[in-house]
Amino acid sequence: MESILAAVGGRHDADSIDAAQDIMYQAWEERSRGKRIALARKALAVSPMCADAYVLLAEEDAKSIEEELAWYQKGVEAGELALGKEGFEEYAGHFWGFLETRPYMRARAGLAAALWLLGRHQEAIGHYRAMLKLNPNDNQGIRYVLAGHLLARDDIKALKKLIKKYEEDGSAAWLYTQALLAFRENDPDADKLAEEAWLANSHVPGVLSGKQPLVASMDGYISMGGEDEAAYYVEEYGDAWRAAPGAVEWLAEVTKKLNPQRRHGSAAG
Repeated sequence: MESILAAVGGRHDADSIDAAQDIMYQAWEERSRGKRIALARKALAVSPMCADAYVLLAEEDAKSIEEELAWYQKGVEAGELALGKEGFEEYAGHFWGFLETRPYMRARAGLAAALWLLGRHQEAIGHYRAMLKLNPNDNQGIRYVLAGHLLARDDIKALKKLIKKYEEDGSAAWLYTQALLAFRENDPDADKLAEEAWLANSHVPGVLSGKQPLVASMDGYISMGGEDEAAYYVEEYGDAWRAAPGAVEWLAEVTKKLNPQRRHGSAAG
């Protein structure tokens, strides 16, 4: 943070931050990776407090996960400085609902992901939990990432608490994860939960068992009830299903005679 403060000098006013952000909007429209990187660096020359510029450099210019982490850390620090203590107090509980907060939240999500990949799991989980406190509405889908990580660490108590917090969530990720927990604990409602999950997305059992291929999203968005949603779920949670003896087979058996009732719509990926 000291390095950013030193770089900022007298250029920490809101106008310079806004000008830098405008440059980032241009960068995201560029097809050329080189031009995107050049624009990100231009944005930082205008204001070193432009968190999105660090995010772009982490995603497109970093040569290693360690370098990604360093860029994301700078992005988080820049975002903190740009928002200030007053911003955190004003927007807490409603982050992402205000455009000013989004660069910070993007940087912090990237930081948490990099920490997880580096094996610094508890630090990553701490960031995800803090983000959900800042923005309980969770427009970024942080709860799905956190749930997968808690499941991977077998922190079932924390996972159940998270599921309870978002108990109205009817997504395939939420429903299938509840079904898995019920199966593992021999819950008598396990079959019912599996059926409810299947109605949210009928592709998951086939993808889990390998009978259906992984179909990735083509545009960065997930289709609710679609094959790409199933692929995302299996990529994130598949190991946990396969680690529970008989779980995949049980799911296939419970759902094999059900009739599809697919939902329509899409969500950000």
